[in-house]
Amino acid sequence: MARLNILLLMAVMATALFLVHTQYRSRLLYTELDRAGNEARRLEVDGERLQVEKRAQATPLRVEKLAKEQLKMRTTTPAITQYVRPDGTVIPPIPAPAASAPAPRTAAPRRAG
Repeated sequence: MARLNILLLMAVMATALFLVHTQYRSRLLYTELDRAGNEARRLEVDGERLQVEKRAQATPLRVEKLAKEQLKMRTTTPAITQYVRPDGTVIPPIPAPAASAPAPRTAAPRRAG
């Protein structure tokens, strides 16, 4: 009977130690999960902030300003545009008509009738 009591006592002690170890591991895993969730939220906020910055950097006005200031580009006009044929030859520009007074309108002859 004494051997059975000692055996049962050892089984209860082993079970108790296993339970303590399991609870300890559970707490460690829970804190790790909480840290990972916090990190995920922080990364999500950073990602959204970067998306906003990306959209702000790509506005047409900013791109045009950088093109003019840093790249020394200018807006296209028909006066500075050259058209090229598929064979590589340049199409000569068409001169703009001179600004003159409009031609006087003549009255159309009336039909009798």
